[in-house]
Amino acid sequence: MTTVSTTNPSGSEKKSPSPKQPVPLRAHLRRKIAVVARWLHIYLSMVSFAIVLFFSVTGLTLNHADRFTSGEKTTRATGEMPHAWLRPSDKSEPAKLEIVERLRSTNKLHGAVSDFRIDDNQISVSFKAPGYSSDAFIDRDTNRYDVIEVRNGFVAIINDLHKGRDAGKVWAALIDVSAVLLTLVSLTGLLLLFFVYKRRTSGLILAAAGTALCYLLYLRFVP
Repeated sequence: MTTVSTTNPSGSEKKSPSPKQPVPLRAHLRRKIAVVARWLHIYLSMVSFAIVLFFSVTGLTLNHADRFTSGEKTTRATGEMPHAWLRPSDKSEPAKLEIVERLRSTNKLHGAVSDFRIDDNQISVSFKAPGYSSDAFIDRDTNRYDVIEVRNGFVAIINDLHKGRDAGKVWAALIDVSAVLLTLVSLTGLLLLFFVYKRRTSGLILAAAGTALCYLLYLRFVP
């Protein structure tokens, strides 16, 4: 910073600072981008921390499903449906809603209805949820039904959640949001690298080397 000399009434010389030079627009924009990128990277990382941890752990359990197995439990039950629900007197379709709700309330079934099939002599209803399935087979003549329920345990549940299998639209939307968050975290981290001058070249080289290594492993070992 330069100074300007002035003389006060007593005759002594006094130095006063000159006005600050304006910051160039390019330097101002660069500084602003670095601040915003750092802010986004930190807070997006915190928001997506649980997401990254969940998909990292479940990626491991999925890749080694034979090691992270949980006990499968199968139960069977029987019951009876009102005949009017199965063969209405006006020859209309069976009462689907009533049948499903009776199965849920009587046999404590859960999950979404994935299939409701009507044949001449039988009705079959399937329920699906992460790590869970149940199938009911209803005889339209005797009114009797059999239910087979399969629960696959905690590991199967989180594996199905990782894949979005039988988890519903809300969970599917959460997976989409997670993908966007992780993409933004990666891009803001890469953007920050350009502002770390001492590490920029080595960082970019390592990023390129990691990408190339993954591609080479794909070419060499993936059928």
